[in-house]
Amino acid sequence: MRYVFGVAFFFMGIAWLVTGNLFGMIFCGMSIFFFNKDGSEIELDIQRYRNFMELFGIRYGKWEDLPEIDYISVFSTTESAKVRALTAEATVKNDVIVLNLFYNGNHRIKAYSTTDKEDAFKVAK
Repeated sequence: MRYVFGVAFFFMGIAWLVTGNLFGMIFCGMSIFFFNKDGSEIELDIQRYRNFMELFGIRYGKWEDLPEIDYISVFSTTESAKVRALTAEATVKNDVIVLNLFYNGNHRIKAYSTTDKEDAFKVAK
């Protein structure tokens, strides 16, 4: 859904720029925020992980050593994102299953997010 809003804002901005309205630059700029992703990568064979931000397919983040994992939690939750434009606002909600790795008591690494319960437990194993 985020990509749909991003594409819509981008094309709306381009249309306004073509007609000479500089307000279109704001919409083109806002569309960039809909194309970014964040998450984490874990390399189990070399015991490293990183939290990253991805923009247009390029990932940014620092690799760190993977700590000793105490336990893994798998739970269901709802993710929501607010989309605002001028006077309009929409909240997009998705039911997801999140896999967290806990270490040093209550420190956590968000490792995985999915909508498929079986997939979440397969990755947890």
